[in-house]
Amino acid sequence: MRKLTIRLVLVGMTIALSGCYEDMGVTLHEPGEYKGKKDPLVATMKQQKMQETLEQRFKTGQTDR
Repeated sequence: MRKLTIRLVLVGMTIALSGCYEDMGVTLHEPGEYKGKKDPLVATMKQQKMQETLEQRFKTGQTDR
């Protein structure tokens, strides 16, 4: 009975610890080149109305300094 208990504990610990594995590989990126997902805000930021809104918000928040 004791050997069975020890085996069950060891199997349980092995299963629990196997979920904690993390690949420690290095990812190399090219400088100045974004390779992630497309950002939907980039198109929005180019719109004239958005530029005016942001400029107004900036002026409102920065005039007291």
